[in-house]
Amino acid sequence: MSKYLDIALIITSIALIVSVILQSKGAGLGGLTGGDTGGVFTARRGVEKTLFKATIVLSIIFFALAIAAVLAAR
Repeated sequence: MSKYLDIALIITSIALIVSVILQSKGAGLGGLTGGDTGGVFTARRGVEKTLFKATIVLSIIFFALAIAAVLAAR
């Protein structure tokens, strides 16, 4: 059981990393390292909104899997 949780945790973490990186639209490498892009906050529409919601769902799944992995290791 622990092995399957670890595999699911790895897959979820990779998907979460990809979704966070894809959200830095037009920022280039400077935005990935924390550089200021000077952009204005705008409303999320279309793909951006879907990607934002997917990131939230992936983070909840990641958190639940991490807790489950700790409890399964006992």
